Amino acid sequence: MTEHQMDCALDLMRRLPPQQIEKNLIDLIDLAPALCEDLLTSIDQPLKIAKDKATGKDYLLCDYNRDGDSYRSPWSNTYDPPLEDGSLPSERLRNLEIEANYAFDQYREMYYEGGVSSVYLWDLDHGFAGVILIKKAGDGNKKIKGCWDSIHVVEVQEKTSGRSAHYKLTSTAMLWLQTNKQGSGTMNLGGSLTRQVEQDAAVGETSPHIANIGRLVEDMENKIRNTLNEIYFGKTKDIVNGLRSVQSLSDQKREDELKKQLAQQLQLRNKPDN
Repeated sequence: MTEHQMDCALDLMRRLPPQQIEKNLIDLIDLAPALCEDLLTSIDQPLKIAKDKATGKDYLLCDYNRDGDSYRSPWSNTYDPPLEDGSLPSERLRNLEIEANYAFDQYREMYYEGGVSSVYLWDLDHGFAGVILIKKAGDGNKKIKGCWDSIHVVEVQEKTSGRSAHYKLTSTAMLWLQTNKQGSGTMNLGGSLTRQVEQDAAVGETSPHIANIGRLVEDMENKIRNTLNEIYFGKTKDIVNGLRSVQSLSDQKREDELKKQLAQQLQLRNKPDN
């Protein structure tokens, strides 16, 4: 398959409803099986929730904590189903992963007031990489349904001095919202947005990796929320206001007639005397 075909497939997936990504992805793979591997690694799918049997805590599933058919919990550092030789972070990175999970658990509660978060880290030659996952689903309201998925992939290249590091963050947010009310009927609203940022930052006791990554994620999520608000909600409001008028037709006609009369009077007043 050509690069152009892959670009077309990715563009198509971006335009389809995010709440149907899994079904649409399967259908697309059936149509173009040669693109299967590229599509699976290039398209972010809605996050799924599992429960850690050892701790009783929920965690999120993704390709970054999967080894074969098993998924690693960030709370107990074990795989389910059990896997004897599953990939695990180094001891130093595991300690950092534990701190990051507790930190972003508080971040999630503060910003989302619910939902589930998970952080997974893995070693690189000159640093480490990780993913911060946040999922907030609806509260079970029959009239309003929705879901927010955040996927933040960060790569940290540590400098030889150990006093600074280069951070590269790639963030994807998937949002969908569905309302079903008697007055407005059923409305679906959804989409996804991906942004990337790179930054150098000092590393020390007052600015450890978790704090630096946390600031990047917080700033990026605020920007994404503002953009989604302008693109989806703001644009939808403009369209609805353009289609629907709060004035009656008779009032609108009277207003148009008054404008016409005023324009005629101004033209007469500005007309030079012969």
